Amino acid sequence: MGFAYLVALLISIFGMAMLDRRFGLFFWRDGWRAFVTLLVGVVFFLIWDIVGIDAGVFFRGETSFMTGVQLAPELPLEEVFFLVLLCWLTMNLLAGSRLVLDAVERRRAASTALSTGGDRA
Repeated sequence: MGFAYLVALLISIFGMAMLDRRFGLFFWRDGWRAFVTLLVGVVFFLIWDIVGIDAGVFFRGETSFMTGVQLAPELPLEEVFFLVLLCWLTMNLLAGSRLVLDAVERRRAASTALSTGGDRA
């Protein structure tokens, strides 16, 4: 039972990868830039966590679903995978939103062109 949360995170990360691949959102659009962006996001939030732990704001909750492996005091192994999921989800949502908005704009432009009779002079 101690690996349930980690397994759930890994399954979720796999789902993010499949959505990304299917729609060409983040890594499948530009892998190198995506890797750097994801790395910067994860490192930023790890630093955020460490500062919060040092300030006494964040602490590790006890649960039987976690591995019990700590990377630092109050910083569980699962936190890194959670941050990867969080950052990848955010970038997929951003890229997906852009795709949806572009499709809506194209549809609106096509509809307007049809209703005005196209490009007649």
